[in-house]
Amino acid sequence: MNALREALLRGRRRPRVAGAGSPTLYRGDGYEFVELREYVPGDDIRRIDWAATARTGELQTRVVLEDVALTMAAILDCSPSMQVGRQRLLASSAQQILDLWFAAASGDDRCIRVLADDVVASWAAPKQGAFSLESACRVAAAALPRGAALVVISDFLDFPEDDDLPVLLGGRCDCTALIARDPWRDDLPLSGFVRVKDVESGASASLFIGRAERTRYVNAAREREVRLAERLGTANWRVEFFDENDGGAALLRAFGVR
Repeated sequence: MNALREALLRGRRRPRVAGAGSPTLYRGDGYEFVELREYVPGDDIRRIDWAATARTGELQTRVVLEDVALTMAAILDCSPSMQVGRQRLLASSAQQILDLWFAAASGDDRCIRVLADDVVASWAAPKQGAFSLESACRVAAAALPRGAALVVISDFLDFPEDDDLPVLLGGRCDCTALIARDPWRDDLPLSGFVRVKDVESGASASLFIGRAERTRYVNAAREREVRLAERLGTANWRVEFFDENDGGAALLRAFGVR
C-alpha cells in the first residue's frame, strides 16, 4: 500500500463514527489488523477479542484498518501571490505537492480538484481567471462527501480570519493545510527608499525600509504563521509549511511519512 495513503487511512484527524472498532468511516471487504484497545460502548461485538479479554480481564476490541475507496480532493492556490520566489516559484513546489497527493490514490479512489466555483476531475485543466481561496473552500464544504480527504495548498493570504470556515471543513472532511512560507520571512532584501508592488491587486507604493522595518516584517511574517497554524489546528486540520524548494516533502511530513 502507498505509504502516504496508508498514513491517511490511519490519520487521527479523520472525522470519526463512534464504535465499530475501526479508525475509518466506511466498511469494506478487506481488513488489516491495527491494534487492540479496551471496548467502548457501540463497538461491534463481533470484533471483541475473547482471548485478549481473558488475558487482561477487560473487554478488548480488535481495531482494523478497512480497505475502502477514498475521496481525495485538493485545492491548489493559483493566485498571483503564489507566483513569487527567490530561486523558483512557490507555485512549482505547490504543483509537486498536488502531483504527489493524487499519485497516492489507488484502486477505486476518487480524485477531485476543487476550484473557486466548481469541482472537476484531478486531471482536468483548471479554468483560467481569478482565484479565491475562500470561495474554493466553500465549494469544498458544499460539494465534497463527508469524510473526504482534502489537502489545501496555499499561502492562505486571502483566507478570512473571522470566519467559521475552518471549523466547518474540519468537522466534515479530513483536512490538511500545506502553507506556503513567505520567501522573505527570514530576511527582507530591501533597503532605503523603494517602490513595492502588491502582486494580487497590482497597486504600488513608495516606502522607506530600514533595519527597524525589516525586523517588523520578519516578526509579522512569523507571528502570522503561528496564528494560522493554531487556528487551523484547533479546527482539526493537519498543518505543515513548505517553501519554494520543499516540493512534496512537506506533504509527507504532514502525515509523518519519511
